[in-house]
Amino acid sequence: MTASASRALKAVLLVAGLGTRLRPLTDKTPKCLLPINGKPLLGIWLDKLLQAGVTEVLVNTHWLAEQVNAYIEKNTPEGLQITLFHEPELLGSAGTIAANRAFFGEDPFFIIYGDNLSDVDLGDFSKAHQIFRPVMTLGTFEAEFPQNCGIAEIDSKGIVKRFIEKPKDPRSNCAAAGIYLAEPSIFDYFPADHSGEQLDLGFDIIPRLVGNMRHYPINLLIDIGTPANYQKAQHQMLALDRATA
Repeated sequence: MTASASRALKAVLLVAGLGTRLRPLTDKTPKCLLPINGKPLLGIWLDKLLQAGVTEVLVNTHWLAEQVNAYIEKNTPEGLQITLFHEPELLGSAGTIAANRAFFGEDPFFIIYGDNLSDVDLGDFSKAHQIFRPVMTLGTFEAEFPQNCGIAEIDSKGIVKRFIEKPKDPRSNCAAAGIYLAEPSIFDYFPADHSGEQLDLGFDIIPRLVGNMRHYPINLLIDIGTPANYQKAQHQMLALDRATA
């Protein structure tokens, strides 16, 4: 069994970033379409979402959006319905979600930063969320450089008791993985008016959810945003493919 049979699942894949740290690779190719051992990262995530029982996915676009549109038109897995949301100006991770409130309706939904490679089992993630149904389940991993991440402090029951984005003096290395599952009640924690400025999940929303989040530990998480990490992802994906062959 993957997702809960009683509740539909939707998802938002955040893939609109410029990928400036990966230039010149991203000068002509959006980061989400860079191949990981031959398959674009966007395609890897679409497959994972389908396997977890997700039926509808929102994909935001900005840089080289026409390439993302073309890829989705030709490569959407059967069983997925994809809605494209173009941002002429980037809204920020939470800004994208806020602008698409109607899309999510009353269903729980995954929030996934599409520039990460992970071995996460989204079906198991969903089952873990359904046990307690917190406002949000926060995917976490052990960060090598926690000062560059959103850092969570977890109590003995798995509840997130503190969260700081990019702390100067991290109290732990338990970092937000950019893989979350939220209930529609998350919108109760969004500011009523953010004056048109970018709205960020890590800085503006997740700290408000402290006490109403549980964590879900993830083994592998690689942000492909740098050349070194992109190469690391290639090697890791090759190892994963061999392990499942």
